[in-house]
Amino acid sequence: MSKPEFVYVTYIETTPDALWRALTDSTFSRQYWFGTEFRTDWKVGSPFALVMNGTTTDVGEILEFDSPRRLSYTFKHVLDNELRNAGPTIVVFLLEQHGKFIKLTLTHEGFVGADAVKLLDGISKGWPAIMSSLKSLLETGTALAIPTSALGIEGV
Repeated sequence: MSKPEFVYVTYIETTPDALWRALTDSTFSRQYWFGTEFRTDWKVGSPFALVMNGTTTDVGEILEFDSPRRLSYTFKHVLDNELRNAGPTIVVFLLEQHGKFIKLTLTHEGFVGADAVKLLDGISKGWPAIMSSLKSLLETGTALAIPTSALGIEGV
């Protein structure tokens, strides 16, 4: 039986460098990712944390940092008691030039066990909103104002 995974693909009218900066710079992430910033030095093997409005929500380790093509890190949710028991998973961003567009493929994989199924359900709601807001920010200059309550991440 294969492990469940989440895959999201979008095409963004931007440059590889601008998209890479948006994926790795907290100035951008706070705009499209519900106030989330990155805490890392982006070196392979370094710790990684997602911090939303001052609260650490997820932690991991940088696996790949190949600018501006491929970014990967482990992902372990630490905020929600029900999801905290799920083991670490892996997030991969792949950027590919297609004319004036960048094809962005996000893969989130490694969901094993009952607790991981709950995590997969949660990220399946969150990633599309985050990636849609990222695309909007890069193409129009304005991120989407998606309410976190619609995604089940209230109170952070």
